Amino acid sequence: MKKLAIEPLTRAAFKPYGDVIELDGAKQIPINLGTTMRFHDLCNVDVTDQGGHAIVNLFRGQPRTLPFECKMMERHPLGSQAFIPLDDRPYLVVVAPAGDLVESEIRAFVTKGWQGVNYAKGVWHHPLLALDKVSDYIVVDRGGEGKNLNEQDLRESLWLTEDALR
Repeated sequence: MKKLAIEPLTRAAFKPYGDVIELDGAKQIPINLGTTMRFHDLCNVDVTDQGGHAIVNLFRGQPRTLPFECKMMERHPLGSQAFIPLDDRPYLVVVAPAGDLVESEIRAFVTKGWQGVNYAKGVWHHPLLALDKVSDYIVVDRGGEGKNLNEQDLRESLWLTEDALR
């Protein structure tokens, strides 16, 4: 069984794959006569290739249990894809750099629960990996014409296990 180490999600570690959506370090702007704090410009929504436009969805993820077998990855070549959790519940993120999928470069992260991720255009990632309970996410994605999904099976499965959590 080939295990994949699971790292804590940080901006620095995730930078090659996109953005971590979190409040720490964000520019803060008081608005609405000082009654609301705006956490400004949290990620780069990049969806306009081939006439695309931003769409907002709600994804309801069924919980996965560990050990979990990763057998495939997907990517969106025409736009970024942001996941913003509505539940304060950790979930797993499995990614690989854009370009040809190199299985030895696949990494796994665990969120703090409230952290979101924005996969940059073309970055390989596993579909949503909610843990413990059914979980809801706001997803900012690309709408429009054009093929914006590639899926690829892995030559060898990677296993996410409880003992792989760092």
